Amino acid sequence: MLSLPQRIMEYAERLPEATPLCPAGLLHLGKRAAVDQALSRLARSGKLMRICYGVYMRPAETRFGRCAPSIGKALQALSSLWGEIFVPCGGSAANRLGLTTQNPLREVYLTSGHDRQLHFGGITVELRHAPRWQLAAPHRKAGDVIRALAWLGPREVDERLEAVLPMLSVEDLEELSAARAILPIWMAEPLSARIAHA
Repeated sequence: MLSLPQRIMEYAERLPEATPLCPAGLLHLGKRAAVDQALSRLARSGKLMRICYGVYMRPAETRFGRCAPSIGKALQALSSLWGEIFVPCGGSAANRLGLTTQNPLREVYLTSGHDRQLHFGGITVELRHAPRWQLAAPHRKAGDVIRALAWLGPREVDERLEAVLPMLSVEDLEELSAARAILPIWMAEPLSARIAHA
């Protein structure tokens, strides 16, 4: 008969990459205290990764050996698990839009949840709680514009809008326009003026 850690690994290996493993989701394999102990043992041995308190993932198997699962896939799975929004921080959004050449030194994401850190082997992902307006249009170009402008600040809004608005599709402009109601005045006013002439 297989031991509890072996049964957990057998179960984990049938799941897609970056699927979170939580003790409560493994109670069909054993009692809570035993599951907690088995998960800790598997994390210490490197067979599972402890992402944060109470959440584990199976490392991805590559031809170079085991490595952390895809951060994008992991965040997508955790977003579903916790019912939270995760979006790249304003510095990343500004870089993607070509508004800055600075590359963020750390992996930072804004979230509708509380601040915390996720650990993917040697990579730490920082989750920072953000106000609702900074999470508008998640995973959309319009949302990237909002987050980039928030990061750049009020003094740069006019100049940066001039650079970025011509790159946006009609759909992106409509999404930006719809978000104006929840944006701070310092962003909503120049955005309204420019969209009216776009």
